[in-house]
Amino acid sequence: MSTCSSVSRDSDEPVSGTAATARTWLLLEQPGPWGAKALTSSHLDPALGRALEAAAKNTGVRIVLIRRPGRHADRRMPTTRRVYAAHTVPGNVWLHGATTSDPEQLLDLDFAALGRGDHSTFDAVLGGRPHDGDPLALVCTNGKRDRCCALLGRPLAAELAASGVEGVWEVTHLGGHRFSPTALVLPYGYAYGRAEAHTLKEVLQGAREGRIVVEGCRGSSAWERPGQAAELAVRTTTGEYAAETLSVVRTAGAAPRWEVTVAHADGRRWRVEVAQGAALPPRPESCGAAVLGSPARMDVMAVHEVRMTTALAG
Repeated sequence: MSTCSSVSRDSDEPVSGTAATARTWLLLEQPGPWGAKALTSSHLDPALGRALEAAAKNTGVRIVLIRRPGRHADRRMPTTRRVYAAHTVPGNVWLHGATTSDPEQLLDLDFAALGRGDHSTFDAVLGGRPHDGDPLALVCTNGKRDRCCALLGRPLAAELAASGVEGVWEVTHLGGHRFSPTALVLPYGYAYGRAEAHTLKEVLQGAREGRIVVEGCRGSSAWERPGQAAELAVRTTTGEYAAETLSVVRTAGAAPRWEVTVAHADGRRWRVEVAQGAALPPRPESCGAAVLGSPARMDVMAVHEVRMTTALAG
């Protein structure tokens, strides 16, 4: 059976520069079935879902629903549910957790502040605290958006959980169905495609050690897609895998070509040339798509280290 993910894999479509963009992730536990647009088509009150979508719009915050791996019968909601917020911009990366018995409390959050990396209202409203457990592995399993996410994502999440990996959750939507199974690892916010259990375990071990694994990496959600590809290219070129060491400080140009400046915490800089191409041959970009398309791909054309010169005193 041909699926969007099998076509993408068979054509060796590159995954770099394809991650969803979000400076801050807000995760709300919601067991039971999910519809295609889960915030308004699950057992969460759809009016609350719409209000949360409106509150988060244009703030840099992305809201997703999460649930524990396993069977998802139409069962009652537990009295308390987990809530997480994570900011992914280097220099201010954090992951806080809380519980709530009333998800409408989330409407009291300052979404603009969360998007800027300020967790004070999350802590004040929900009693949030820094997460002191293992990194979170969010595996997309929402088959109502794309069957590949259910067919490939749910077994992956179940295998990780059964093998004792802590912090595994199913998640409603990470984008890029054709790269299923897809996963996002918090707190650092790097997304992965065509993930397998053993590779995700390596990614999670790296995150525990403050190290980014670039194999299979789609990019950091902190950056727009040209920046995602540029940052990963600098990591690969320099062998710099420590988390929070690289930042995208400038993106000049517009599709289909950009010049991205990537800065290291030690002061070094690189100028990266990124070009947008089309993934060929034309194919459905998801299993639910009725028309053929050519998904955009981010190709890194060159990486140049910028030599810093010291002006002589006159």
